[in-house]
Amino acid sequence: QLQASGGGLVQAGGSLRLSCTASGFALDSSAIGWFRQAPGKEREYISAISRGGGSTVYADSVEGRFTISRDNAKNTVYLQMISLKADDTAVYYCAASKYSGVLAGNPGYGMNSWGKGTLVTVSS
Repeated sequence: QLQASGGGLVQAGGSLRLSCTASGFALDSSAIGWFRQAPGKEREYISAISRGGGSTVYADSVEGRFTISRDNAKNTVYLQMISLKADDTAVYYCAASKYSGVLAGNPGYGMNSWGKGTLVTVSS
């Protein structure tokens, strides 16, 4: 099961680093992504990283502000977020893909399993 952590309350312009860990599942077996969902809004896939970490993809809404990375030795995927805006407020989830690679322009490519999310609140 996947578990996202590291959320919290931060002022606009601040930063947070989210972590994605897994129990009973080796993260290095697939590409991993992040999506978020704000109240009343649709799910938005925002980033993904290939199994080996060599390829990444971002949604336009976070490009240049968020960085995804992974440490397969620690079975952990990270999402570093800087220059946070009020619009970034949402519950953030990590997801595992059925593929090992990512697809340019489509951070949600192949994502088919996810676990509990973590709430990020950005105050303006």
